[in-house]
Amino acid sequence: MTAYIIRRILFMIPTLFGIMLATFAIVQFAPGGPVEKVIAQVTGTDTGATSRISGSGGDFGPRAQMQGGGANVMSKYRGARGLDPEFIKSLEKQFGFDKPAYQRFLIMVWDYLRFDFGKSYFRDTQVIDLIKQKLPVSISLGVWMMLLSYLISIPLGIRKAVRDGSRFDVWTSTVVIIGYAIPGFLFAILLIVLFAGGSFLSIFPLRGLTSDNWQMLPWWGKILDYFWHLILPILAMALAAFASLTLLTKNSFLDEIRKQYVLTARAKGCTERRVLYGHVFRNSMLIVIAGFPGAFVNAFFAGSLLIETIFSLDGLGLLSFESILNRDYAVVFANLYIFSLIGLVLKLISDLTYTWVDPRIDFETREV
Repeated sequence: MTAYIIRRILFMIPTLFGIMLATFAIVQFAPGGPVEKVIAQVTGTDTGATSRISGSGGDFGPRAQMQGGGANVMSKYRGARGLDPEFIKSLEKQFGFDKPAYQRFLIMVWDYLRFDFGKSYFRDTQVIDLIKQKLPVSISLGVWMMLLSYLISIPLGIRKAVRDGSRFDVWTSTVVIIGYAIPGFLFAILLIVLFAGGSFLSIFPLRGLTSDNWQMLPWWGKILDYFWHLILPILAMALAAFASLTLLTKNSFLDEIRKQYVLTARAKGCTERRVLYGHVFRNSMLIVIAGFPGAFVNAFFAGSLLIETIFSLDGLGLLSFESILNRDYAVVFANLYIFSLIGLVLKLISDLTYTWVDPRIDFETREV
């Protein structure tokens, strides 16, 4: 097993390199960029993109940018006609676009190996500090959502498989299918209307992860306040995951229950509990474990984006989305690198969990 773990860890290096290379290449051909973003703000067609423009290269105010012989100089950047070429060159240098693409990529790879993500293009702060600021929200949503959905879905799926075709199975399937059909953001809005100061009750808060007076509360009050803010967002996020995981667990158990070894175990006099949790569980849970890394990373980004927006929670999902819109590539690539690394590590952990659930699986003799 040790040799397998070492091989998998070494395999992460080219995998991460390939992900970053493919994304970097795509970005080179994508329209727009940080330089165009600043140009659009300077020319009055965009706002909020020049907070990181350095003043060390001289006066880059509108008057300075339009002066001199650069008024009629053609530029490779859309909307740059009439701007001083020196101003354009200073922007390229500030964002690192004065270097060839391959050189910028190699510099980025070397920095990322040392977990040096640089500074945000349009926020006067280090990228790692931005991620640290947003991480508590994303961890809270992701971890508690996954924990809630797994603790409910797996026992419910097992129960539905054991009582397949019963009235319990039918009415719970109806609830699960309805839950799966309702989009998470729509359910979030419904929860707000019903319980967060909408047209009915005003029980839960709408903004932030904690209250303004959180620091003044006793330790038990801080815990209660924390979960008070999390209840509605977690319920909204867990709805779709709960439904799909329940059906996945049920179908996986049904496939195993119908196999010959289950009949043999029952014929030998094994109790039903021994059959289900001693034999069927270890085999049926493999497919559930296999989907855990993707589900976990999705909970941190794609699954939490709309929920963070609706409940005014400033997490990594919202940060990544805003950075893509603003062409803040320093933040975009840093988030991609971190999410990819987390996904690869979780995939390794899920493989190791296979051996815990089913000791018959031996990765030592298998290739990566």
